[in-house]
Amino acid sequence: MSYPLPETARAWQARMRAFVDAELIPLEVETEMHDGAIPRDVRERHYEATKAMGLFMPSIPKEHGGAGLSMLEIAVIQEQIGRATNGLGFCYHDLSPFLVHTATPYQMEHYVRDLLSGARNECYAITEEGAGSDVDAIQATARRVGNQFRLDGLKWHVTGANVADIVIFQAKLEDGGHGLFYVDRDQAGIEVVRTPKYMHHFPGHHLVLRFTDVRVPAENQIDPAGGGLQWTYDWFRQERLKIAARCCGAASRLIDEATAFARSRVQFGRPIWDNQAVQFPLADSLTELWAGRLMVYRLAEAIDAKEDLKVQHAMCSMAKLYCSEMANRVADRAVQVFGGRGYMRENVAERFFREVRVDRIWEGTSEIQRMIVGHSLAKRGQDALIG
Repeated sequence: MSYPLPETARAWQARMRAFVDAELIPLEVETEMHDGAIPRDVRERHYEATKAMGLFMPSIPKEHGGAGLSMLEIAVIQEQIGRATNGLGFCYHDLSPFLVHTATPYQMEHYVRDLLSGARNECYAITEEGAGSDVDAIQATARRVGNQFRLDGLKWHVTGANVADIVIFQAKLEDGGHGLFYVDRDQAGIEVVRTPKYMHHFPGHHLVLRFTDVRVPAENQIDPAGGGLQWTYDWFRQERLKIAARCCGAASRLIDEATAFARSRVQFGRPIWDNQAVQFPLADSLTELWAGRLMVYRLAEAIDAKEDLKVQHAMCSMAKLYCSEMANRVADRAVQVFGGRGYMRENVAERFFREVRVDRIWEGTSEIQRMIVGHSLAKRGQDALIG
């Protein structure tokens, strides 16, 4: 093996690859043709299967009932999950450790305990029409009214809101700071404005939700002293690493599928693989995948070693930037190798061509990642970041 992964990570890598090959990939076309819908019994079977293999709340420490996996183990799991299209890879329960670490006894009893058990699911209402990368531009408000908060605002891209029981709502406080709040999804005052159609077909939809005079107890505010900012930073670091890992998985699958097709597809009496015009794009793709995988694994190790958080932040941006751009290049090349077939929804290259496009946007656009890296380079220098 080209990278010295520990035995535990190699075991997870093999286990998840087998699961993805046997359980997820065979469902891709059917799921695509049904606009991302997955039968409830199939979804529940996947959750039970991953739980049985020990993949339950991997980010949560064992003392709280989680698997307590290392970030490197989570990275290789996410990489294998990235080999499946149509959101089929979102097949196990996990939770941000921040929500556990900051939970008050009240929050643990009313929200976090059910999230930890998998009995309830959460979604995040952060983005707004005028506030994406500039989170401070949000217009949603949280006003104190006695022992309650009144929440108002219009939220876009609330991923998974159609299958969630709890909403984590971000708003501006009256003093201009930020606040995060637990909100029951079925609470009065929450309206589904619309369910937009997106390029990909996932079971978790991205709803537009309007919050009008939604009242929650003051105890529902998450980390009031810190304004939830630590959660935001932790969230971005973890999600950017996971995106980078899944992009590597997507690229790996595309290279395998395109290579197999090129070696079997005969034109003018010989396999198209014999043409350098086919070999070279796939050679470039493999080279770029290797570079991306090295970045992901090294970054995961840095997080596990608790290296400097500010350096980690820049490394997460570099990994997400490079791997998301890399996966898009690989997908484009794969479509070209497949030719007309690559333009059909039943073809893996067509699906990935659409699906990996969002990886250059969500959890911070490529442009935002470049800004983060540039600022860190100016402040800390090259050696501190990659030396």
